[in-house]
Amino acid sequence: MKMRRILSLDGGGIRGLVSCHWLDGVERTLAQSGKPGLLESFDLIAGSSTGALVACGLAHGLSPAAMAELYRDQRHLIFPDLAGRLWSRAGRVFYAGLSAPRYDGVGLEKVLKKVFGKTTLGQLQVPVLVTSYDTISRAPVIFKSFDACHRKLPVWEVCRASSAAPTYFPAHPMNIQGKLYTLIDGGVVANNPTACAIAEAMRKDAQVDNSRDLVVLSVGTGERTRSIDLHSAREWGALEWAVPIIDVLFDGNTDSVDYIARQLVGDGYYRMQTELLVGLDDLDDTSATNLAALEILSNEYLLRPATKKMLAQLVKKL
Repeated sequence: MKMRRILSLDGGGIRGLVSCHWLDGVERTLAQSGKPGLLESFDLIAGSSTGALVACGLAHGLSPAAMAELYRDQRHLIFPDLAGRLWSRAGRVFYAGLSAPRYDGVGLEKVLKKVFGKTTLGQLQVPVLVTSYDTISRAPVIFKSFDACHRKLPVWEVCRASSAAPTYFPAHPMNIQGKLYTLIDGGVVANNPTACAIAEAMRKDAQVDNSRDLVVLSVGTGERTRSIDLHSAREWGALEWAVPIIDVLFDGNTDSVDYIARQLVGDGYYRMQTELLVGLDDLDDTSATNLAALEILSNEYLLRPATKKMLAQLVKKL
């Protein structure tokens, strides 16, 4: 199975909305050039965390615009407001303690089940790769829709496992071929799954001999610019670092993968990413103000001459 054309989608919580808007821009550029849509233009779609949801949604037949609408409509169910969190925590404190995850994951599971139903990975329309991490074996788990071991796994469960960000959502248990896994967010493995996708494309049976033959579109969710000052970085202990360390780890591996991919693929590598203003970088800020700001940022990025030039070059190679 040849995987020359790769679409890779970063994690980023509610900022998956940004990816959806950018993908809609890519689809419009394809249409204007008389090219097929996204599903026909890529041989492999890879996703981590919220990117896994978008990747599977696209492969399930949903358009980027429909996925953006999903984020807008279901955001409060996925990330309940303060009152909802307090009510949930009151019920969980007896068995999970005071340090339970911010969200119970019930709303997220409802949304995933509604979107994907009983669809399995093997039933998706395009090959998909999704990252996660097993805390029992302390090893990455790379779900592949084209792997016989994973084809029958429910899509909603794979997305739930990949989006279980520590401190935000509980880990997700899965039984895979008789073995129990306790799975957390794919972002701890590869918040930017591009390198995983390139590695898959370069397997002996993948029919791609040189990484320079690949065409890769890597789509971010916005790059954090919020700094941690010297005093904080020197003085913070486990309590203060508990949530910020997740953001730092996700950002760090995202940027390192970007560097690796550029060196491996060269001119065939394209990255959609932009800096976020402080205040727009939270994974779970579902306020109307934040969503409006993210959509403005997304649209402004698509209107940049450099972005238009990049997309035109990408479409030619696809």
